[in-house]
Amino acid sequence: MGNVGLLFVGAVLFMNGLLLLGKVDARAGAVFNLFVGTLQVVTPTYLIFTSGGDPRKILAASGIYLFAFTYLYVGIGLLADLDTTGVGYYSLFVAIAALGYSYANFRLLKDYPFGVIWLYWALLWFLFFLLLGLKMDHLRIYTGWITAIEGWVTGAIPAGLLLSGYWKHPTETAIALGVFGVLMFVGLWPRTRQSPQPGQAAPPANGVGAPTSPDQK
Repeated sequence: MGNVGLLFVGAVLFMNGLLLLGKVDARAGAVFNLFVGTLQVVTPTYLIFTSGGDPRKILAASGIYLFAFTYLYVGIGLLADLDTTGVGYYSLFVAIAALGYSYANFRLLKDYPFGVIWLYWALLWFLFFLLLGLKMDHLRIYTGWITAIEGWVTGAIPAGLLLSGYWKHPTETAIALGVFGVLMFVGLWPRTRQSPQPGQAAPPANGVGAPTSPDQK
């Protein structure tokens, strides 16, 4: 069940990346965030209730709530046209917690690929904090591309491999993910960086800072 949820995490990250890039209407994207956020509440709740009290299973499932509440917060924020600072500072909490989950995957669960994937998520949610919490709008394009790519690299592709039984060679997979992550985060920066402009207007007050109509791009 968790792998099915991971597939839709990939979908919503891809969608939110397109939102940040101005390719998807904010209110249309909000509905999908609510769908996935609800799924990501149901999934870990089921996994925890059926874990038989196994602390490792509970640990593995508990981190899903971090993302569930992000997507629900984003969806509601987009529909209600809320200021972004709330979801931005919550993203800082998620980024810090993700470092702990990365450590737990490396040291306790011995799941090295997901140890790396949690680092991807920690960096991404820190970017959300900078963009939405601190209003560093010059990071919008960079964050949008990172978000969309992570939707595939940390969500859709791992989920597909896990569901089909092809998720193998954990050490090699972790190394490949680590190398790709460094190339992605470093390589995209000079290609998408926007210089901050003094006196630039604050980003639109919605959950992911995406324009709410084509006229606002």
